[in-house]
Amino acid sequence: MFIIRWILGRIILGLNFIFSPRSPKRDVSEQEALNEKTQHLSLYQLPACPFCVKVRRAMKRQGLNIGIRDIKNENYREELLTEGGKAKVPCLKIEEPNKPVTWLYESSDIVDYLKQYA
Repeated sequence: MFIIRWILGRIILGLNFIFSPRSPKRDVSEQEALNEKTQHLSLYQLPACPFCVKVRRAMKRQGLNIGIRDIKNENYREELLTEGGKAKVPCLKIEEPNKPVTWLYESSDIVDYLKQYA
């Protein structure tokens, strides 16, 4: 099973590389303002997870610079498990001032949430 998952993961990464979407062209000041708006977001993910690829492609299509945290790193995995409640990816961590941290787990929900920044 490991070999099949590894092969499929490589195929997913290869196709994502070949057919990678383009980021929109923005003025530098516009992009900096957008980066400021999204600095409170972090995406917990695995590189070859198809649902994580879906979210990363949406981020690239919209030109969003969001911190990526690979849960192969034990510290990020532990943070996701202890603070978010489960080690499931993709997961968007939303830290807004004066509000509790929100953990958004479903790829479609994450993509819908990110549309507000486009």
